[in-house]
Amino acid sequence: MMADSAVAGLAATLGSVTLETTASGIGGSDVASTTAGGVAAAASPAKSGLEAAASMGGSFFETLISSDFYKNTKVRDISGSFRWAPFLALQKSDSLLTMLLLLSKYRMKSLPVVDLGEGRIENIITQSAVVHMLAECVGLHWFENWGTKKLYELGLPIMKPDRLIKVNEEEPVLKAFQLMRKKGIGGLPVVDGRGKKAIGNISIRDVQYLLTAPEIYKDYRSITAKNFLTAVRNYLEEHQEASAMLRGVITCKRDDALKDIILRLDSEKIHRIYVVDEKENLEGVITLRDIISKLVHEPYNYFGDFFDGVVPLPQNSRV
Repeated sequence: MMADSAVAGLAATLGSVTLETTASGIGGSDVASTTAGGVAAAASPAKSGLEAAASMGGSFFETLISSDFYKNTKVRDISGSFRWAPFLALQKSDSLLTMLLLLSKYRMKSLPVVDLGEGRIENIITQSAVVHMLAECVGLHWFENWGTKKLYELGLPIMKPDRLIKVNEEEPVLKAFQLMRKKGIGGLPVVDGRGKKAIGNISIRDVQYLLTAPEIYKDYRSITAKNFLTAVRNYLEEHQEASAMLRGVITCKRDDALKDIILRLDSEKIHRIYVVDEKENLEGVITLRDIISKLVHEPYNYFGDFFDGVVPLPQNSRV
């Protein structure tokens, strides 16, 4: 959704000042700087923003809003960090195929629908909205023929287990956010010490808890992924906030029907579900984008050369 793009863009911008700064700080760097959308911002020579907030015992946001970075950075600087800044848009005359391809192969999480004549955004179509639409199609003949197929029959999960991006429970949670930014993904599993079983999920949106939960940001350098999950769950329970994180790891099996996965993703309001074997060992992940990609195939030269040099074609692509 658009909010996901905003979070990713903000995380990328803030990450240059906080996450990457703190990561380099582990190695003893005292000076941090960033350039986001052409704007340079410098942290304190002695302490990064998170470190300063922790030593003050106050909220990181209190430190953030008093910084030159916060005061001088404009929306245009953050929007410049988006892919195809600031976004690709649809018109009402565009085809369903165009929309589905952009939301799957071309990795867009949200697509504004614009009226060029009026110069306004009329709506926003998200990956979640498409999956919800599919859930509403349960019972229709075409959907039942497709949705009753097993995951393995449709080639899901797409990614092989040895290529799954994950973080060990004893690794710093900062590594999880750095991996998400580096790999351009919205979330990843936290696995046990043997690297076999998923004990939790961290999404890009969870970066907010590094900034708002006192018990977390005070230990931002050292807090492990496992302890981060525990601290966030305690924080959510204390503040009585609803979150998928409180429900633990949501999993499925390779022989589950696609229809059941669609209904679960829609009802739980989540963006990914982890595939496990009979011993609960992690085998892969299925995302909203993976499901949408199974609905479409891109005809030869459909977008011409529009995406050439922008989106690398997947291996063994037939396009």
